[in-house]
Amino acid sequence: METVRLSFATRVPASLQDAWSWSTSIRGLKAEMWPILKITFPKDMTHIGKETTLRKPLCRCQFLLLGLFPIDMSKLTFTEIEPGHRFVEQSPLLSMRFWRHERVVTPSGDGTCVTDNLEFSPRVAAPVVGWFVKKFFEHRHKVLSRTLNASPAERATREGVRTP
Repeated sequence: METVRLSFATRVPASLQDAWSWSTSIRGLKAEMWPILKITFPKDMTHIGKETTLRKPLCRCQFLLLGLFPIDMSKLTFTEIEPGHRFVEQSPLLSMRFWRHERVVTPSGDGTCVTDNLEFSPRVAAPVVGWFVKKFFEHRHKVLSRTLNASPAERATREGVRTP
């Protein structure tokens, strides 16, 4: 079983609070993934927060490639949450023997650094899956950077735009 480890860090001029709010909002998660993947959540779910039950599936999420083709299913599970700073999502996925995603939000100069640390073991085609996950998280960090580098007014406008 091959384990892949990847890390991505992006510095943005946003406040720690804004970066954390973005990182734990369903709108932020969907925006970071779009248009490569669409992820489904229960309609009433807006944030992952301190009230989230740890080590128990929060919900079932489906991943749709390009918003159309089902490619994976997850039982979204958080094992650690330090509000305002860090979460660890360790969810059962159909495509992975093991999946662990840690997002850390830390002060950095006059802004914030958002870091994603990944560790996963694909069930099949580890080199291809590893390449896809790397490209996917590079895309997520581009969206994160573009959004959190925007002025508060631009950010509010973008966040008001509905993502699929």
